[in-house]
Amino acid sequence: MGLLLVTSVAMSQQILTMQQVQSAIETNHPALKMLDAEARSMNEEAKGAFSWMPPELVAGFFQTPYNPGRWKAMNGQPGMGAFMVSAQQMFPNKKRQHAEFAYMNAQSSVAIQKKDVVVNDLLFTARKNYYDWIVLEKKLNVLDENNRLLKFMMQSAEIRYKNGLGKISAYYKAKAALANVENMQLLLQNEIVQKRISINTVMNRSIEKMFTVDTNYIWYDFNRSMFDSASLMNQRSDIKVIDRMMEVNKLERTAELAMLKPEFGIQYNHMTGWAKQPLMFSVMGMVKIPLAKWSSKMNKAKAESLVWQNEALQNQQQMIINEASGMAANSFTELELKKKQMKLYEEQIIPALRRNFQTMQLGYEQNTEELFELFDAWEALNKTQMDYLDQLQEGLRMQAELMKILEIK
Repeated sequence: MGLLLVTSVAMSQQILTMQQVQSAIETNHPALKMLDAEARSMNEEAKGAFSWMPPELVAGFFQTPYNPGRWKAMNGQPGMGAFMVSAQQMFPNKKRQHAEFAYMNAQSSVAIQKKDVVVNDLLFTARKNYYDWIVLEKKLNVLDENNRLLKFMMQSAEIRYKNGLGKISAYYKAKAALANVENMQLLLQNEIVQKRISINTVMNRSIEKMFTVDTNYIWYDFNRSMFDSASLMNQRSDIKVIDRMMEVNKLERTAELAMLKPEFGIQYNHMTGWAKQPLMFSVMGMVKIPLAKWSSKMNKAKAESLVWQNEALQNQQQMIINEASGMAANSFTELELKKKQMKLYEEQIIPALRRNFQTMQLGYEQNTEELFELFDAWEALNKTQMDYLDQLQEGLRMQAELMKILEIK
């Protein structure tokens, strides 16, 4: 009854494909939402590039003697001094504003491009755990079959021993093997729980959420043309991030050099004189000349440093490409070897051992073979099946690694 309940629960669990896991990651993960918010923040900040300097207002005494007695009109002469109100406004250089806006607005493209880098890392984590889970399910299927076979051996040995037709020694070997199988089942079931937690975590949902995986898998059709520099330049998101950073640096350099352009302004002064003095005003134009040698050093130095930053980024790109190309080629070579080894397991080794076991089982049922010979045949088959599944797990992990390097989704 308990077994039926467990089976019913397992069958009722949702089966998530790797594509569904990927969609959940791209939709729900907070790291991606964080980068969206950062990009929006930069775009909003860029709008301030077209602001003007605030106007300046000044009020106070103008050419006024310290002696208040001179403020009054005397002997037909007007008093000395005036009260002045002054207003000043600088007009921003349009080219500088557009250059600053282009630079500030482009910064958000780096954050947006980084989303692909984050998605690629998260997908690798999910895919690796997903593939491991597939192999764990296949190992459990093998162990379930082993459990059934060992119980059959034990029951047959008990009957034969009672009837004086066999020895009891191999019975205890089968009993110990059954306990080991049950122990391995517990370990694998615990590993599946851990894989479920890991995948739920990268999907940003409750770690208690129950689901199972689709145990069907396919081998991706890799080829060596994917590993050349041109392909990696087009495919790798971290390379594209560096491209965006270089573009931003170029725009920042343009903005720094635009700061060396002159800016103009106007100043208006209104003077209200004391007794009998006429109203007076002055209007003056102003110009900032940042191109002067003593005031342009900082901007020119920053512009030059950005040139060398891009030089460093280009070298970083080349370093990443060389490393990725080498890793991809090595992983591809190992994966091809694994596939050949697994083909031998599937087509020759396991079928031969299975036929050997079936022959021994038939002979045992016809009383022409002993239990220990049947047990040895089972042990060889079981070990080889587990070795094959270990090879499969390594191969799928290599595929996940290659998909990460080549950013295949």
